[in-house]
Amino acid sequence: MATQGELQVQSKLILVGDGGTGKTTFFEKKYAATVGVEVHPPMFHTNRGPIRFNVWDTDGQETFGDLHDGYYIQAQCAIIMFGVTSRVTRMCLTVDIKDRKVKAKSIVFHRKKNLQYYDISAKSNYNFEKPFLWLARKLIGDPNLEFVAMPALAPPEVVMDPALAAQHEHDLDVAQTTALLDEDDDL
Repeated sequence: MATQGELQVQSKLILVGDGGTGKTTFFEKKYAATVGVEVHPPMFHTNRGPIRFNVWDTDGQETFGDLHDGYYIQAQCAIIMFGVTSRVTRMCLTVDIKDRKVKAKSIVFHRKKNLQYYDISAKSNYNFEKPFLWLARKLIGDPNLEFVAMPALAPPEVVMDPALAAQHEHDLDVAQTTALLDEDDDL
């Protein structure tokens, strides 16, 4: 039981994206293709108390009108994952993060649709917590909410160079302030 002033929040979060984009690897470092849906319950400790996201990891085969629509019922939030290495993410593709084809400044869809974007890596745990912190702040309605302890994660498969991580952060900051063109994205 939480003491007075501590939150005890649970939220259903849908994790969607094409197969092979790192949805399952976000939680389990040994990849096995998800069939249907798996639920992962990470707990985050905040300065306002614990929050648990019941993360529904879908199999990446979402199509309108099929049984997957049932997975989305009563979800309060979602994380949409995609690969930045290519338009068609392939399971067997081994690519170093510095060789990615899509740069942060090229990703403008989220800004045009007023969505939050984080550059993350499921394999290196890079920025793992950022989408969860942003969602927790929105769900609680407290922009000052902070995680007080990092979640226990499996060790990363790859080690990311701190200078490269800093460069990606800088590139993303620049991309966030770049003016948008009025062109449509065919959406």
